[in-house]
Amino acid sequence: MVKIRLRRMGAKKRPFYRIVAADSRTARDGRFIEILGFYDPTQDPPEIKINRERIEYWLGTGAQPSDTTRGLLKTQGFLGGPTPKKAKAKVKEPAAAEATE
Repeated sequence: MVKIRLRRMGAKKRPFYRIVAADSRTARDGRFIEILGFYDPTQDPPEIKINRERIEYWLGTGAQPSDTTRGLLKTQGFLGGPTPKKAKAKVKEPAAAEATE
């Protein structure tokens, strides 16, 4: 069975994770099939970057996300989670509307 899970990278006390598709029988940091993104919890706010096309492909073929990865995918709008928030452009009201009051 294929799992979508985290693979720990980085130095000691400085974790950095790759989101990978891997066989469920391999070790956590062992062989993997494909890199799907990354997760950096040391940033403020934590940085998550995911290749949407490849995640959708693997979920469509029956890959199962781990518990932690499932939570990350939900925050990015997969698996019925909320849609990711995008920066909204601030709309300024015309100055003429304020002058008429």
